[in-house]
Amino acid sequence: MASNLERYNDDLQKLIKRGRELLVAVYLEVQPESKAKESKKNLPDPRQEYQSWYSEAVAVIEQLIPHRLADFVGHYERPKNRKELSSDSYRIQDYLLGLTVTHKATGAEVVGFRAAVPHLQQQVAILESVEARFQSSLFDIRQLVQADVFDSELDAAEELARNKFLRAAGALAGVVLERHLGQVCDKHRINVNKKNPTISDYNDALKNAGVIDTPQWRSIQFLADIRNLCDHDKKTEPSAAQVGDLIEGVNKAIKTLF
Repeated sequence: MASNLERYNDDLQKLIKRGRELLVAVYLEVQPESKAKESKKNLPDPRQEYQSWYSEAVAVIEQLIPHRLADFVGHYERPKNRKELSSDSYRIQDYLLGLTVTHKATGAEVVGFRAAVPHLQQQVAILESVEARFQSSLFDIRQLVQADVFDSELDAAEELARNKFLRAAGALAGVVLERHLGQVCDKHRINVNKKNPTISDYNDALKNAGVIDTPQWRSIQFLADIRNLCDHDKKTEPSAAQVGDLIEGVNKAIKTLF
């Protein structure tokens, strides 16, 4: 898992670097040729490479900071209600199409490629903000991936229960709950000073830290009691209803307790 996160982070760093290089390339294009010619040698051609960068950046932003997606796209797309091309309504899309506006009488440029620079600056800044969000969300990403695993394990527990393997079903559901509570404690930086913490240990720690309230604590303790019945009490067989309650309760916990 760590290697995947490192790969995602490396890809993000490369994407940010490409965005900065595109910004410099566009900026130099609108400068006097004498200043820009030598500096542009090792930079990407924005009209060739911007679209692929934009598509990748949109996917990243949509995943990690979706509330900024509209802002990011707005700096690229021409306003739908635009009546005229001006410095206020100019967008990166216009730059890529090579659109400019000149004064009819004098031929002087009214608006041109320079107007695209602030929009690309903002896009790069939005993408750079993903970096901080990504770093603070590594644990959340791990939780999302782990949630898929938990769902699969609960599906397996349900299948075991349907085939009357009630102890096995309850034990598997209990493992899912225990691991999830451990993750929640890690996320909230709650230390459980025990070598092999149980559901009850995690549950008490979360309640003491104020992460869960008393009704939630009681609900989880109820699930822990059923798990213990499946795991340890060999004299009393768990009922189908009890195991069903355990699986349903664990499914609710992993979906609502973070």
